[in-house]
Amino acid sequence: MSRERFDEADVVIVGAGPAGLSAAVRLRQRGVDRVMVLDREPQAGGIPRHCGHYPYGVREFGRLMKGPAYAARNVAEARSAGVEIITGATVTVLGEGPELAISTADGVFSIRPARVLLCTGVRETSRAQRLIGGSKPAGVISTGALQGLVYLQSLKPFRQPVVLGTELVSFSALMTCRHLGIRPVAMIEPNATITARAPAAFFPRLLRIPLMLGTRIEQICGRDRVEAVVVRRPDGEMRTIETDGVIVSGQFRPESALLRGSHLRIDRRTGGPEVDQYGRCSDPDYFAAGNMLHPVETAGWCWREGRAVADAIADSLQGNILMPASALRLADAAGPLKYVVPQRIVPGTKTAPLDRLQVRLARPARGRLVLKAADGKTTVLARVDSRPERRITVPLGKLAEVGPGDARIVIEEDG
Repeated sequence: MSRERFDEADVVIVGAGPAGLSAAVRLRQRGVDRVMVLDREPQAGGIPRHCGHYPYGVREFGRLMKGPAYAARNVAEARSAGVEIITGATVTVLGEGPELAISTADGVFSIRPARVLLCTGVRETSRAQRLIGGSKPAGVISTGALQGLVYLQSLKPFRQPVVLGTELVSFSALMTCRHLGIRPVAMIEPNATITARAPAAFFPRLLRIPLMLGTRIEQICGRDRVEAVVVRRPDGEMRTIETDGVIVSGQFRPESALLRGSHLRIDRRTGGPEVDQYGRCSDPDYFAAGNMLHPVETAGWCWREGRAVADAIADSLQGNILMPASALRLADAAGPLKYVVPQRIVPGTKTAPLDRLQVRLARPARGRLVLKAADGKTTVLARVDSRPERRITVPLGKLAEVGPGDARIVIEEDG
């Protein structure tokens, strides 16, 4: 790889998943000359490359597709539009200017584009982050790792695992297991109800997989490989389940290690960058889109958001968006709120890509979603009756009357 490839670019996109690739295509359609997409993986396409099941692509391309076909279509669309995609390239520094440091097999390079779009996506919370005790045998993997082994390498990492979690991705893990004849012995959820929508609970029952609600994995047992897990049932009873693997699914976090050493402001709740409704970070030369903003949304949502933020980038290159001196800044979410995106609202009437406030809960809650401004004014935004990981959205127009300064979003719970 020659240094000349990194000499110049109008926009550099970090991450070649649905958000990054759709944004790249849209930027080319808007007349941006040189658009470069960088990805550390050997192949572009993002997480859908590993997902050998439906449904993908209906809203984007008008057809029902499996993940690998959807990923390949996104890559093909970008290359057809004249986007330069460079894989095996890891961005190591986000500098002011903007300036990026890039590490490849051929050395370390730097590039100074006019704008940078961050689309590095998410990762699942690990066993260590969930504080699960016991020994450390082989056979404990995330859903993403499972999908890579099964769909990309046709490997069967275990025969009778347990699945920890009941988010949508957890049910995706069940479908991945079916692909190679893997038969999970249990699906374990610490909460009293499943996280995904209620109909999803019929899927493990259809497959005759016990769904154990209100149950926690206390220990993973085994010397070289997983042999069993010790779980705590809702009544406190400890039970041992023989198994040869653990699929640790969900509880997504932004892939934001790159942000931690940068000058960009990080939102404490999401773990991703703080942005305004145009997807702009605290440095307005940097933008962000996709699941690093709101862990976790569907590929289709991220694809559409990437396109929308690309329009804002194109507008900014033409001088049509200016960072105003004042903005409404939403303070950290509190109580049952897990996070709020965007965290900064700049005044103006221009259509914005993040045109709705997106809210997620940390626990079930019922009540009123309220914005409390610095001047003491209270605005009721919506009624809430929801569980964790459910999408709650509020049109930004409801915040139009709130002036600049800091404000808090809270839930005033019933009862």
